[in-house]
Amino acid sequence: MINEPNFTHLDEKGQARMVDVTNRDVSLRTATASGWVKLSKSVVALLREGGVPKGDVLATARVAAIMGAKRTPDLIPLCHPIALHGVDVELEINDEGVLITVSVKTADRTGVEMEALTAVAVAGLTVIDMVKALDPSAAICDVRVETKSGGRNGEWVRD
Repeated sequence: MINEPNFTHLDEKGQARMVDVTNRDVSLRTATASGWVKLSKSVVALLREGGVPKGDVLATARVAAIMGAKRTPDLIPLCHPIALHGVDVELEINDEGVLITVSVKTADRTGVEMEALTAVAVAGLTVIDMVKALDPSAAICDVRVETKSGGRNGEWVRD
């Protein structure tokens, strides 16, 4: 039998609420998320050559990812505003497009999975914005949490 989930974002009337984390311990919490932007071979070649007309795609996507992580509670309605202590962004061009990996760290009362996911998504959207005139079929793929640590649930790693 599968355990029914505890829907902490719903009150006793079934209405959305922000979870009260006041009594949780402050602890080191980390999360890593990844995704990728599928691009045409011609755009991949331009990225490798630094020839995208709008400018440095990877540098812009890196800054966008950091900004996205910091603005997560403004975008996701029930996310807590928390102090981020580190955001590391890795962008890698491969033959299929751009791989995006973001790791986020805090010492707070709630996790940073949503911040890592938002950062990946915003980096991907930025890549698409910068190449959309060259590749209208560009697509963000497989945005997902890879690892998380800290808090009462401890360590989690994707299989």
